Amino acid sequence: MRMVSFLSTLALSVGLLAASPSGARNAPALPQVAVAPQYDTTHVYVDPADVDRFVQSFTATFGGQSTKQVVAQVTPTPSQTSSQLLQTSSGTVSLFGFRTPVPYPFGAERTGYLVKDLDAAIRAARAAGADVLVAPFPDPIGRDAIIQWPGGVNMQLYWHTTAPNYKAFDTVPENRVYVSPDRADAFVHAFLAFSHGKVVSDDKQAPGVEIGRANDHFRRIRIESDFGKMSVQVTDGLLPWPYGRELTGYEVKDLAATLAKATASGAKVLVEPYEAGGRRIAMVSFPGGYVAEIHAKSGG
Repeated sequence: MRMVSFLSTLALSVGLLAASPSGARNAPALPQVAVAPQYDTTHVYVDPADVDRFVQSFTATFGGQSTKQVVAQVTPTPSQTSSQLLQTSSGTVSLFGFRTPVPYPFGAERTGYLVKDLDAAIRAARAAGADVLVAPFPDPIGRDAIIQWPGGVNMQLYWHTTAPNYKAFDTVPENRVYVSPDRADAFVHAFLAFSHGKVVSDDKQAPGVEIGRANDHFRRIRIESDFGKMSVQVTDGLLPWPYGRELTGYEVKDLAATLAKATASGAKVLVEPYEAGGRRIAMVSFPGGYVAEIHAKSGG
């Protein structure tokens, strides 16, 4: 039995080593636990006084609707928050307005990823190199856990008792991750092994205007998997506001029209539209302080 266990561990280690940042090979020993991009949400925390204003502005900007607001305990230790899901064709938000202090480490997780089997996902995440910051715990409609990837990227994994059924996005949003050069390859290696994803581009000379430094260049890695899209910004951390604060990039067909809807509904344009990397891009702050990158393909 010890020899079998040793060989199994060795095979898993070899599989993980085969997963390269190029995305050419992933660890075959890890199960595919992702469901689909429309089940992955951005976690947004705002003051209770800003909840309704945020809902109105976000849905006015992107369309869609909110589920009914409930007040519940969604953490494993005592707390209370309003909770609702904002579903649009460009991305989904899990919105929280905590009426009590937010227990650690909640509030630092950027996304919630639906998985087919939470226990299998936790094992896979650990095997790929993630830390489990919050062990699996029950919530009112399922189970959750919080993990951390190399580079300090926190995510929530969740599973529902009753499987949800959501319409696919018209445009899949990007999870926007900022990591240091010291941990970038480790992060990409680990996330590819876990997600069974692939690198669709690794631009070591991406235009610095995308991180607020027009005279510089930086490394930008784009990943796609069944969890959706991800843009990894590899930087030295010398970032002007608001870069690094945005959690998600939303693709729209008409950027000017979207920004007009945003400002008319109470949002503020923090960075005026500019062209870079085949996109027209802007940065917006919604009521409550949530910062989003919004982009359209050049010409949109």
